[in-house]
Amino acid sequence: MPFPAPPGLSAVSFPAGKFSARDGETETRALLAAVRQGCDHAARRLVETMYPNVIRIVRAHLPGHCDQEDVAQEVFLRIFSRLDSYRGLSPFSHWVSRITTNACLDLMRRRKARPEIRFCDLSSGEEALLLAAAGAEAETEAALPGESAVFVDKLLDSLKPDQQLVVRLMDVEQHSISEIRQLTGWSASKIKMTALRARRKLAEVIGRLGNSILP
Repeated sequence: MPFPAPPGLSAVSFPAGKFSARDGETETRALLAAVRQGCDHAARRLVETMYPNVIRIVRAHLPGHCDQEDVAQEVFLRIFSRLDSYRGLSPFSHWVSRITTNACLDLMRRRKARPEIRFCDLSSGEEALLLAAAGAEAETEAALPGESAVFVDKLLDSLKPDQQLVVRLMDVEQHSISEIRQLTGWSASKIKMTALRARRKLAEVIGRLGNSILP
């Protein structure tokens, strides 16, 4: 798939599955040194190396809401424009992950609208998931493969952007508080408080929907 390269470079193409985000830090540091000296080939290789991690984070936090390739392009523009600020105190991949995560959060904040979930908009499978979450026995059809993820996305869409981000990182992707601090730059107390408020809001949403169908 074609992917626009940073300014001054020609387009980079990514054959599916060819590259790994786990390339050694030694190679990454060598590429960074070459990029800072103006090497176009090194810049392309750096994009190729980081792309799988960038697009994975974008897809995890912005499922179906936007052109994910456009977001990835914006992320790489940010990376190259801020490259001089990277001091090598942490792995480059961690620095890239933080930029990507914050780019996703910025986009969620720009979207503003948080649609309210209505019971009438749920599929029979999502209704079964709701009843299970509310602790009731479902009499409807079981959820189809993929419906669980769609239902979770609908629930998370009702949260504020910061809350969405923390819930996905903590409860969906199972990151630790320490890892979330690295990805966001937030304090542990902010992460915990945001998670608490998000879970309270989700409980309210599930309770409201459950009251629509429970006797």
